[in-house]
Amino acid sequence: MPGSTGLIAPGLLRQLDAELAKFVPFAQMVPSDRQWLLARAQQRYFEPDALMLSPDQGSATHWYVIRRGGVVGRPSDGSAAVGPFEYEAGDVFPVGAVLAQRAVTASYRASGDVFAWVLDASVMQELVARSTVFADFANGRVLHLLARSQQALRQASADRAMAVHSLERPLAQLMRSHPLSCTATTPLQQALTQMHQRRVGSMLVVDAELQVKGILTRYDVLDRVTLAQLPLDTPIGQVMSAPVHTLDVSQTAQDAALLMSEHAIRHVPVLREGLLAGIVSERDLFALQRLSINQVSGEIRAAQSGEELAACAKHLRRLAHDLLAQGVQAKQLTALVSHLNDNLTQRLVQIAAQAHGVDLHEFCWLALGSEGRGEQTIATDQDNALVVDDAVDDARLPVLQSMARAINDSLDACGYPLCQGGIMAGQDACFMRLCAWKDRFAHWSRVGEPEHLLAAAIYFDFRALAGRTALAKALRDAVTPMAQGNKRFLRQLAAAALEQGVPLNWRGGLDTVDHHGMATIDLKLQGTALVVAAARIYALAHGCTATSTVERLRACAVAMGAPVRESEAWITAFEFLQMLRLRVQLELSRVDDGGGHVADGHQSLALA
Repeated sequence: MPGSTGLIAPGLLRQLDAELAKFVPFAQMVPSDRQWLLARAQQRYFEPDALMLSPDQGSATHWYVIRRGGVVGRPSDGSAAVGPFEYEAGDVFPVGAVLAQRAVTASYRASGDVFAWVLDASVMQELVARSTVFADFANGRVLHLLARSQQALRQASADRAMAVHSLERPLAQLMRSHPLSCTATTPLQQALTQMHQRRVGSMLVVDAELQVKGILTRYDVLDRVTLAQLPLDTPIGQVMSAPVHTLDVSQTAQDAALLMSEHAIRHVPVLREGLLAGIVSERDLFALQRLSINQVSGEIRAAQSGEELAACAKHLRRLAHDLLAQGVQAKQLTALVSHLNDNLTQRLVQIAAQAHGVDLHEFCWLALGSEGRGEQTIATDQDNALVVDDAVDDARLPVLQSMARAINDSLDACGYPLCQGGIMAGQDACFMRLCAWKDRFAHWSRVGEPEHLLAAAIYFDFRALAGRTALAKALRDAVTPMAQGNKRFLRQLAAAALEQGVPLNWRGGLDTVDHHGMATIDLKLQGTALVVAAARIYALAHGCTATSTVERLRACAVAMGAPVRESEAWITAFEFLQMLRLRVQLELSRVDDGGGHVADGHQSLALA
């Protein structure tokens, strides 16, 4: 191999450990395991187009972690069906060849200047035994690499299908029927043999009536069977996961994606009238994506610091761009983005509370504005608040507020800019006891000054995100009747909303503004904000406690007796505007892997 080598000096371990911790799966490993790995690594430089690995070199004796640069792998047989594949900083290769002690099946060349950590094959074997995080990664990586050549034609078909794939698609259309299943008494050897022969990643365990009792996946085999050294005549019922999370055939791909993310699972059995009808996997939903919702949410749950969560936020934005580019609709995308943003904020709150010695029951972290409505787009800034339990001692307040400010700063570091209006939990105006919050909402409703109406557009959309959620419920129970019965306040809200008119000129065409020679309209102020405001006012008038704009429109349509076709037209219009905003943001941000901020400002649509 061309290039220079050298053992890592002990004094560099801490610095290099911080660098390695930016990458998956190393980010989830304990620091001692990362440092153990680095102490056994060599740093190596490869010039552009340098051959790093090839089948002619025999059994793979080394493996690589790319530090900087990129590597291109090309199948040794020149297969056009599989085509070249690329690795970038943080990627690990060749996992399958090293674990199987065989030659690689592709030639790997540096696509530019490449710096990599090089390790002996024996180190991977030891690391698999030492770190369950790396073992899980290696197990999944091997399965992925083995499937590449076997499923090349199916991947090409899936690539074309993904462009029109909708997360609203019912699982009845998406699931794989006749999934592999057995009874709880089936020996492991028989079950694993069938999985290998069918080339599937899971075995469902059912009873005589096809009721699902458990599941065993290939990801379970390493720690539950191989490392545990169980005899292969062990009944599968002794190692299966139970109970099993399931969905009905009438539910959607989006339901499956959220369920997988929430419970960190990769396979979901699908039932019809309570009995097994099929199965859907994470690969079925996001087969060709480098990142998946489950992977990103798993990284967030495992993060131990704000720095690790900042890396997760980059992955979150890249996933959002990938989904948007593949044609995922606004409703599904905003739900997924909001779900992952919620996960990230909740983890930040947990980390900060622990660091400040704060009990989560002392407070409730509120999401406001678009986050409170669950309608965050790719670009968003912070709108949050903190409710302190009335029983908390006054001496604890400075500690709680210091924690809140730390969370705001961490969110900013994750790419969610500090709110220019100061609507953040660490600020005095957004940090109060429950009784003070109730008094504040009552004052807004009673007085109704212009600044109070502006605040209503943000604060009335609050939603509990972390901490003691009962505090948010108590606040909602107090706010709903005081707004519903105040006709003067509702009229003031309606008048304020009507000040921002629909962008139409006297001819009925779009009333545009010149911006650098382009005719533009503000998709937020002149688009989605109008629908959001109307839905909020109707929700307050009818006592609807939902915060989502779509849920508010549906609930209020029923309360007002509006035809379903009309209410669905409102919703369709809102989602169309959301999609336009998302597309503009995609143009503006261009997948900002550097983690820079793309503020949730007044994105404008340029018209031809």
